[in-house]
Amino acid sequence: MAIQATIDRAPADTAALAPRTRRGQEAAAVARLAPGLAVCAAATAVALGIRWVVPAASPLLVAIVLGAVLTNIVPLPASMSAGMGFASRRLLRVGVALLGFQLALGDLVGLGPGVLLAVVAVVALGISGTMIIGRWLGIGWEQRILIACGFSICGAAAVAGVEGSVDADEKDVVTAVTLVALFGTLMIPAIPLLGNMLGLTSDQSGMWAGASIHEVAQVVAAGGAIGGTALTVAVAVKLARVLLLAPVVVAIGAMQRRRAGVAAGSNKAALVPLFVIAFLGCATLRTLDVVPAHVLTGASTVQTALLTAAMFALGTGIKVAVLRRIGGRYVLLAALSTVLVATVALVGVLLAG
Repeated sequence: MAIQATIDRAPADTAALAPRTRRGQEAAAVARLAPGLAVCAAATAVALGIRWVVPAASPLLVAIVLGAVLTNIVPLPASMSAGMGFASRRLLRVGVALLGFQLALGDLVGLGPGVLLAVVAVVALGISGTMIIGRWLGIGWEQRILIACGFSICGAAAVAGVEGSVDADEKDVVTAVTLVALFGTLMIPAIPLLGNMLGLTSDQSGMWAGASIHEVAQVVAAGGAIGGTALTVAVAVKLARVLLLAPVVVAIGAMQRRRAGVAAGSNKAALVPLFVIAFLGCATLRTLDVVPAHVLTGASTVQTALLTAAMFALGTGIKVAVLRRIGGRYVLLAALSTVLVATVALVGVLLAG
């Protein structure tokens, strides 16, 4: 009887242990993220504090500089990598989604067909031009396509999306992501400065930033530095580029199948990133004017904090030691690709008026 009672009780005991196991796993995940997120939170507080003292300073630009300086002076322990990765990916996407509350869809449509055609030209000419230049420099196809898509579409997210289609080596991926971080960061102060020198309006500079800078977060930083309505315009143009990632990945997958002789049905079509859908959802709510003003204000504050934390985490990826191991040909390709994309984008913005 005692044995039977034990057997009868066993499933109930197992069921009771399941929630405890889940709680334990959740606690372990939080503990793993905590060190990196704590440092990001501290850096965010510093960057926002600097803006409070110097209102003209962009907290996002300050944060990425802090990250780059810190990681090269004091190597960050491995225990922080998980939290940094969470901030640079998840927090970034949430922050960009919340940016949708600052943009009515009428503003996106209001960009006009000229700007949208310029976005298509940037992606098409940026990728094809970078591939041609890379071939002249003797760089392999996989490395060229990663750099081309990262610089022409949406930075590290494009590199990650394309990498699955071309089966690139880890070294190629790290090289492309590092170059995206370096040159995209250099463009954050360059675009506002050059836009001012060229006599562009704030909206035109915002369009140029969105059409030329690599990472979404870097576009946000540049748009914030330009001021006025440039931030929302820059993000709208940038997300138009991001939307082109899906068809580009599908096309590259088809090219890779032909190169490798793989069956046509083996490639998986890319989906539109979830944060882009969330951004459009927030923009739709703003367009319908159903969100109270105090909620919009709170969302703006949270969005700034999240993007500042993400920029700090991205800044920690700019490591001098890694840059030293990257060959001069790859750096030259990245520089020429940056100039190409920025030039096509500027011409497109000027033609669009």
